[in-house]
Order: sequence, then structure tokens, then C-alpha cells
Amino acid sequence: MTDIALVYKDNIVGWVCRSGESFTFSYRPEWLTCKNAFPISLSMPLSTDAYPHMIIMPWLMNLLPEGDPLAAASRALGVASDDVMGLLEEIGQETAGALSIEPLARLFEKTDLKKSCYRKIKSDNELERIINDLPRKPFLAGEEGVSMSLAGAQEKLPLMVQDGAFFIPVHGAPSTHILKPDTEQLGGGVYNEALCMTLARQIGLPVPPVTTGRAGRRSWCLVERYDRTPPSSDDKGWERLHQEDFCQALGRPPSSKYEKNGKGNGVSLADMFRITQDKVKGRATLDLLNGVIFNVLITNVDSHAKNYSILLSGTGVPRLAPFYDLMAGDVWPHITQNMAQSIGGERRGRQITAKHWQRMAQEVGLNPRMVLQQVARIAGAIEVHLESAADAVRAMPAGNDEILKRCVSTIQERVRVVLVNLERGAK
Repeated sequence: MTDIALVYKDNIVGWVCRSGESFTFSYRPEWLTCKNAFPISLSMPLSTDAYPHMIIMPWLMNLLPEGDPLAAASRALGVASDDVMGLLEEIGQETAGALSIEPLARLFEKTDLKKSCYRKIKSDNELERIINDLPRKPFLAGEEGVSMSLAGAQEKLPLMVQDGAFFIPVHGAPSTHILKPDTEQLGGGVYNEALCMTLARQIGLPVPPVTTGRAGRRSWCLVERYDRTPPSSDDKGWERLHQEDFCQALGRPPSSKYEKNGKGNGVSLADMFRITQDKVKGRATLDLLNGVIFNVLITNVDSHAKNYSILLSGTGVPRLAPFYDLMAGDVWPHITQNMAQSIGGERRGRQITAKHWQRMAQEVGLNPRMVLQQVARIAGAIEVHLESAADAVRAMPAGNDEILKRCVSTIQERVRVVLVNLERGAK
């Protein structure tokens, strides 16, 4: 196990080094003097001080996949699943945010440094094969030159998309999109996510563009990365924007993403609103509230702390990232109906009443009346746009699927229940 460097473009931002049985993170002095230097995390502001293991290690853990993809990547690479540093050495060149991870010795000795590039996926048959291999090789782990990682327990693949063609990033090249294939566990999930993302966009919430498609017998959802920007000129490539999820911003490990997780208290909405109000500011608090309300209304039971993120830069204040991983969980009977985070102490979406919204408002420092007004406003917008969002998804390349009708019905029922509960609470 070697020490690692966190790299932005050609600049070493800092390094993670062994200190006894643990690790510390330090910013490189030259980075601290850069005009547009940004912190890697709100939990680790720019400083000459070293950050201890208990702060840097949870942040690094949140860059890795979880569950089955983590176990499969571990097997494919021959690296223990709890060896965070070892895994990131292998699959950390292209991650969420702006930073690439490289073994420190490789950078200073300039050994084995290869120019980033892309490998074209030449046919739908090849793409179908790659998708079928993802359960065994997450992010194509172990393939020559491929070093990519994304958090979460879902199968997914970072890609560069240009003129309708798909390319595999090699040697740390940035991806532009995330491809999410269908799975047996969440049948129809491609259409479900495309619908919820399209609906969010139609009612004015910040979300990245999404489309669907097919490769042989597999359907997929393709989401544009909001943490990547297109070239500003012909001689420049895609650039990375830095971001972190709320677990990282709060210094919590991935296991804390659910408020109730069996291992103690995880991240609550109060935690998320507190750091947003303290560090992000602007209209971010209202945006976060709107995202929370929308997730309740679409029955997104998996809207945990890692499914909200913050964009960081050296040229302005942090801002809330666009929303992602939006799905109607109640469509699948085998999925829990308990929400990732409670609303005023209530975890079952159907049981949330005006008093729960008011209690949540008080817990997070918002005006209760304003919160109730936002719930009613967003519910009304969903009623207006839901059918048109479903039609927009049917018009996408993957076409129609029966789950779209079920999603529409599920969301309509949730909106109806929430509005009825609001009226009862107002009497």
C-alpha cells in the first residue's frame, strides 16, 4: 500500500500518507497559494494543518461503490474490499468530482504515466456485452488502463459521449455521462428514473439531462454529468468540476447515508440543512427543501445523504448540485416504504401530515407556513406535468414500457394523499 496524491488537472492538490497505523491528509503548499484553489471538502477547509484519519478516511470511502459492486470490484482487482487506499490506487483516476487519485511515487518518479485517451465502443453488441459484464466487473475494473469509480450500490458505467457514439475513458480521461442499465432487482428502473428526472426538469428543479436507449436486449438510462463541462476551445478537453456528497461534506462514512441504519444515527435532514445554511447559502436552502419535497411526492424512499451533493470551486461560494438518482420506489412492492430520512419524525410517506412538515421546518430553521406552501406548490406542478413527462420518456429511444403507467399512477396517488393530509392538518 503506497501513499496517494489527489490531483486536479496537472496540479497536486494534496496527499494522503501513512502515519503509524492510520493516514493523514495534507494540502500541498503550492496548492494553497493557487489563485483558484478549492478545498477537497467542506469538512477539510484549505489549511496548512494535516487532517487526521477520522476525517480523510470517510471522505475517501465515499468515492467507492458499495454493496455488490464493491465486492465484485474487490474480486476483479484482487484487493480487499476494506482496503480503501488500495482500491483507489486501482480505480480512482476518474471519480465523482474534480480529483484524480494517483500513487504518489508514480507522480514524483514520473513512472508509468500514460496520456489519457478514449476507447470507442464499436457496436451495440459490444455495449450489451459490457453491460452484461458489469455485475462481475464494475466500471470495467481490471481492464487495461481503465480506472473509474462511482459511489452507490447500483450498476453503472461512466462514459464519454460524442456525436451519439460511446467511449470508455482510459488512463484517467474524464467521462461526460453515466450509463445505468436495467436490472432484475429493479425491473423497469431505466424508465422509472428517466420519468422522475424528466418530471423534475419540467417543474423547474435543477437536474441534468437524461435519455434512454437499448443495446441488444438491454435497456439503459443515460444521465449527463453535471460535474463535467465541455471544452471551451478546440485545443481543450472536457473539464471536471469539484463536488462532494453530503456524507463527505459532513465527515460521515457511507454507512451513515441513512438516518436510521442499524449502526447508530446517520445523517438527518437537520444535518443537511445546517451545513447548507452555514456553508452553501444563497437559494441553496430553498433548492434543498424543494428536492426533499419532490422526493416525498414521487415516493423516492432512497433519497439518502449521498444522493444530494454540493459543488465546490475556488471562484465563488459552494452551491447545491443538481438532483440525481430520482426514482419512484413505491412502484416495487419488495422495496421498503420507509424513507431514508424522516420528515418531522415520520418515515412513511403516506403518513406525513401538515404537522410533520411543520415540525421538520422547525427542526431545520425554516418558516413552517412557507414549507407547507412549497409542498402544495410542487404537488400542484407534478399534477400538471406528470403525463407530459411520461410522454417525453416514451418518445426517447428506448420507447415505452408498462412500468411508466404504474409510475404515473403511484406518483398521482402519493400527491393525492399528501394534499389530503395537508388539508386535514389545516382544519
